[in-house]
Amino acid sequence: MQNSSFWNHPVVETAGYFSVVILCLIVSMILFELVTKYKNWEEIKKGNVAVALATGGKILGVCNIFRYSIERHTSLLEMLGWGLFGFLLLICAYFLFEFLTPRINVDEEIAKDNRSVGLISFTISLGLSFVIGASII
Repeated sequence: MQNSSFWNHPVVETAGYFSVVILCLIVSMILFELVTKYKNWEEIKKGNVAVALATGGKILGVCNIFRYSIERHTSLLEMLGWGLFGFLLLICAYFLFEFLTPRINVDEEIAKDNRSVGLISFTISLGLSFVIGASII
């Protein structure tokens, strides 16, 4: 009995959720790195603000989706499943942004430090994360 109460302690649960979300965030950043034509961390190191904005929006978006998932699920597995599903929707939104702006090559503009495009990318990632998160059941 005492063993199960250890796993249900709020500090242990928080550490567990935190650890899982950090791991998922690392995986999501690797996947975003693969789908963009530029190297996020190299560009950020060079001072590319547009890439920093776009990457920051993705980080906030992923974390926000997992926030909703944690809030709505008591099982770590359910939280993880819904969080990953939300992340996949966020990747789809990235491709949709690129598709719906045929006059702008989003990746190219962000790589060139076009801060306006970086800010819109940030806003889309964060904004849609609220919609995705709110729809998690």
